[in-house]
Amino acid sequence: MMQDFDFNHVVDRHGSWCTQWDFVADRFGVADLLPFTISDMDFATAPCIVAALQQRLEHGVFGYSRWQHADFLSALQHWMRSRFHTEVPAESFVYGPSVIYMVAQLLRHWTQTDDEVLIHTPAYDAFYNTINGNQRHVLELPLQRHGNQWVCDMAQLETLLARPRCKVMLLCSPHNPTGKVWQLQELQQMATLCERHGVKVISDEIHMDMVLSDMPHTPWSQVATSDWALFTSASKSFNIPALTGAWGIIPNEHDRQAWFRALKQQDGLSSPAVMAIAATIAAYRDGAPWLDALRAYLRGNMQHIALRLNAEFPQLNWQPPAATYLAWIDLNPLGVDEQALQQRLIQQHKVAIMPGSTYGTASRGYLRLNAGCPRSKLDDGLDRLIAGLKSF
Repeated sequence: MMQDFDFNHVVDRHGSWCTQWDFVADRFGVADLLPFTISDMDFATAPCIVAALQQRLEHGVFGYSRWQHADFLSALQHWMRSRFHTEVPAESFVYGPSVIYMVAQLLRHWTQTDDEVLIHTPAYDAFYNTINGNQRHVLELPLQRHGNQWVCDMAQLETLLARPRCKVMLLCSPHNPTGKVWQLQELQQMATLCERHGVKVISDEIHMDMVLSDMPHTPWSQVATSDWALFTSASKSFNIPALTGAWGIIPNEHDRQAWFRALKQQDGLSSPAVMAIAATIAAYRDGAPWLDALRAYLRGNMQHIALRLNAEFPQLNWQPPAATYLAWIDLNPLGVDEQALQQRLIQQHKVAIMPGSTYGTASRGYLRLNAGCPRSKLDDGLDRLIAGLKSF
């Protein structure tokens, strides 16, 4: 029986040093916009997490902490076992301040300057920044859209993997921003091709808990053959990114030890945020009912977007994504210029929605709308988006 959680309740995030609300001008140039932008949610986190944090607060001592203990590791194992039918040896786990930091650290270990890192595009903008910022080159493999499905061209993938400087495939699973859930057969095929060409794999699975369809998420660990790592966090699923903290699996002991050396000796990171540890344990031990209720609510939000957009613009025929709370909307059938639309949404309708070109130039004309919010906010945003589109 699903417990009752109130996701319609509006929490005022103004004045909480909140990136999405208080600092929207940093990206959109104007303050006080209604934001559907950076991928955190407007919901208070699970009550079990709040209770765990309150317990730590009442203890009153916030000294140096550790993550390599049974309470934390067994919580990770429990989650992987209960949600994904995956057994993970405790010694395989690693920890870091964020998923994208962990990706960057392993890229530095596995590649050299001017090596190539393959990503599926459109792609999370931090992928571009991290690869380029570490003097590596982005190797783009555009996903192909077939109706409402996004498909990887495996022949083109093999051609790119065969390039002599292609050293790593950085996978986003489920995929941001399209919301694609990779099927088992696709993952197996990619694993075979990566092994054939000696390409290592980093799988960013931060959205693994946010599958909204009946299609199961398959962790990369279930298909992996060659060198690989899986990085994830409770931050997206339970809306706790400001606590910091992420974890992952690096099965190869040599790579894992190199990881710890870089983390502690090069970057001086050894003590995790104790609140993040407490929150993650609570999430993975007791948070499943809240998460399942949240996913049902988000599924309703996505269906609501489809209902409203398609009623106003039938030619869009927009369908909800299989995963994530990010609606990836192709507005190109309306023939509206992206830059002109953004200016009108910002200046006239006071709403901030991420333009598609943020995730690659080929995605100009798309919008990525963060639907992780109460229905009332979503309707307000849709009112403004529809008015903006109709004004053309």
